[in-house]
Amino acid sequence: MELKGFEKVPLLTYKELGKIEFITHGFSTRMGGVSSGIYSTMNFKEDGDDTNENVRENYRRIAGALGCDVKKMVRSQLCHGTSVHEVEPKDFGVGAMAKSTLLNYDGLITNIPGVTLVATFADCVPLYFVDENHHAIGLAHSGWRGTVDRIAWSMLEAMNKAYGTVAEDLRVAIGPCICGDCYEVGAELKDAFSKDFSGTIEEETGISFTEICRRGENPGKYQLDLRLANLQSFLKAGLKREQIEISDICTCCNPDLIFSHRYTKGLRGASAAFLGMKE
Repeated sequence: MELKGFEKVPLLTYKELGKIEFITHGFSTRMGGVSSGIYSTMNFKEDGDDTNENVRENYRRIAGALGCDVKKMVRSQLCHGTSVHEVEPKDFGVGAMAKSTLLNYDGLITNIPGVTLVATFADCVPLYFVDENHHAIGLAHSGWRGTVDRIAWSMLEAMNKAYGTVAEDLRVAIGPCICGDCYEVGAELKDAFSKDFSGTIEEETGISFTEICRRGENPGKYQLDLRLANLQSFLKAGLKREQIEISDICTCCNPDLIFSHRYTKGLRGASAAFLGMKE
């Protein structure tokens, strides 16, 4: 990813996604906002002590940097699941102009010009989907639950149903998240992944389970790589490696750049991913 300054609001962007003319996209940093303290400065976390006015101003600043309409930004409240919502005009402004009333969706899709999809993060995995053939987009939040339940597949299924999207139509990106070296987990998470991320899928995708979840240095602990797990899901869904961009930025390794739940032990704000259709 590249760090670019848009009107004094730095955003992380992808090289290949940036070549697609009908979209705008980015991932926020901790710079360029108005929040303070543990939320400084570009915070999108709403269930903490930051003020509503600060969060709304941060949305306005990002909208200005991206050149999109904050009144057509849409963000749902996340539940670490795999449910996907197709954005409708009645959703415009939800989550950006006021706290979100769009509940329990970790994936959003749309083909409406002018709409910008938003999702918030603090170690979990952002997944960007762009259908260049049907001019449609999707944005997903993939924590360990969403990853093990293959939200990447749920998004492709939803876009296929709504717009006719198939794997070869897509350009996708895996965003900044906690890396495998920083994400230490117990045997229960290792076991949760081992069932569906090992076996024949390893041969089909070229990504082994021991790469996704390797034994850690501490007894009974493992290092889980959510980026590789999502990459395996995309490859199994029929995408080619050249259709997939992957950020190498770890949130936990870069807590001054991006909010990290694990690094701060929960004392933090939230970063956000943005993916929009131009008017």
